[in-house]
Amino acid sequence: KYDALWVMGGPMDVWQEREHPWLVTEKKAIRDWVGAGKPYLGVCLGHQLLGDALGGRVGPGTAPEVGILSVAMTEAGRADPLFQGLPATKRCLQWHGAAVLEPPPGAVVLAGSKVCAVQAMRVGRCAYGLQYHVEATADTVPEWGCVPEYEASLEAVQGAGALRRFGDETARHLPALNAAARTLYDNFAAIVRASR
Repeated sequence: KYDALWVMGGPMDVWQEREHPWLVTEKKAIRDWVGAGKPYLGVCLGHQLLGDALGGRVGPGTAPEVGILSVAMTEAGRADPLFQGLPATKRCLQWHGAAVLEPPPGAVVLAGSKVCAVQAMRVGRCAYGLQYHVEATADTVPEWGCVPEYEASLEAVQGAGALRRFGDETARHLPALNAAARTLYDNFAAIVRASR
């Protein structure tokens, strides 16, 4: 009865099925959903789950990406309906150590960064994964900082006091982040309508 499936982030990794057995069920649900040709949007962990569930390879990235960092569209990304009206290079909120190292068969890479080659991908005509976060609000960094795994990963990359600095940096960029998110959400809604 649903028009689209959104799968968001979390502190766990796709390979931690023993610790989080629900990941097995979630990956099957993703395979079934995308296999039926239905619209999908995965963010961070949701992006990695899309890659893993459909036969790609996910693992620790070459280095963690944490901060407001640049992501560049590929030629395919610049032409994709999800990114219409967005700049070819943009600043995005990143907070991850794992990455899609090899996209699933048939996937199209839509964006990358210096550290993570698969920042965005499309599988089929309407299943999308984004490694970076588009859902930032004024509360995102403080709330995520309450998750011990997130705070530890942040301080490992940026040192003591990183949570406050990251929160300040995010606040400075929030209007642009939110404007880009609104464009992307509207584009995804149009993709969903067209898939009906």
